[in-house]
Amino acid sequence: MIEFRRYTLSNGLRVIHNYDPSTVMVAVDVLYNTGARDESRRLTGIAHLFEHLMFGGSVNIPSFDKELENAGGENNAWTSNDFTNFFDIVPAQNIETVMHLESDRMLGLSFNPESLRVQRSVVTEEFKQQCLNRPYGDMMHGLRAALYAPEHPYSWPVIGLEPEHIAKVTDADVREWFYAHYAPNNAVLAISGNLDYERGRELIEKWFGDIPARDIAPRRLPAPGFPTGIVAREMRGAVPYPNVVAAIPMDPYGTPDYRVADCITDILSAGKSSRFYRRLVAGGDGSIIEADASITGSEDPGFVMLTARPLHNTQAALDAARDALMGQLRQLAVPGDVSEYELQRTLNRFESTFELMNADALSKAQNLAMAEMHGEDINDTVPRQRLITTADISRVAARLADTPAVVLYYRPEQ
Repeated sequence: MIEFRRYTLSNGLRVIHNYDPSTVMVAVDVLYNTGARDESRRLTGIAHLFEHLMFGGSVNIPSFDKELENAGGENNAWTSNDFTNFFDIVPAQNIETVMHLESDRMLGLSFNPESLRVQRSVVTEEFKQQCLNRPYGDMMHGLRAALYAPEHPYSWPVIGLEPEHIAKVTDADVREWFYAHYAPNNAVLAISGNLDYERGRELIEKWFGDIPARDIAPRRLPAPGFPTGIVAREMRGAVPYPNVVAAIPMDPYGTPDYRVADCITDILSAGKSSRFYRRLVAGGDGSIIEADASITGSEDPGFVMLTARPLHNTQAALDAARDALMGQLRQLAVPGDVSEYELQRTLNRFESTFELMNADALSKAQNLAMAEMHGEDINDTVPRQRLITTADISRVAARLADTPAVVLYYRPEQ
């Protein structure tokens, strides 16, 4: 049980606080309800670029990193399709430094042209390293483009469609993005560590209470535009082995069948007791050297991704790998195929993973922030998952198996 208190400031900032006197540290997480799904196809990658710009100086503080390092702290950030997250950990006696730093960049950035120039270059180089110069790096570009309608923001990865988009971001674009998405009424602040509730509330009121609420840009997402029939695509790159991916549309986060789909991918690929490992890799005929299953975990309709890496680059080997992946999914759809023992083993693994993910202050702060953003109680996470039955597994597996998939063959260059 994770004990916490929550409240909301008059400007709309939601706060969730876990007091943990067993540590000498305090973690602070600020989660903004904005990500790549707020972009347009005209200018992609700006959400991720903005993550970098948030470290480039704010209204009163020229260097976020320098001030935090002087206080003995560390920080990082991430951007997803749906959210942008900033997190810090610092010795408890220096917690006010973090409050000052995070509140100042929530209040406003310096909008330094030199910072924009530098970060454009950094993100452009990151695009090249991750997508153009890494094996399978551009795979998600092809997969998402085949799954979603062109104007849907899930049809491109978080890093963007092309580096040229980042290169043309202007100071006006940056200002517009900040004031449309970065505000106390569009964020959650979570604290975990050796800071008692009364002192924490005092500091948050002091540093964040006067930041004005802002008008948040409305989010108008088009329909996903998922394929109505099976789609096959081929890509080629400098890779050692082919990769076969079956991407199947699924329900968004927060729906009961989302949790079931998450459980299905665990049954298929979580650990050496999983079906993919026992039946396709270790216990297979040697034609598949790796296999995996995952979900995108998105706020709007996402997809289940089944992946296999065949040993041979022939069409017959690729088709056999595809059939093996889908065959295991269809097997789950057979009523009674999943035993109560197998389900409970999977749910036990889910619970142990959850406990490990909340073992330290920083992890708890991040997970508390996400639960609050979703309007959930973090302590309900495992009980909700344990409501899944074997009948749920067969029902959702049957629906996924009957849903038109995008099959992507990523092959070595010839």
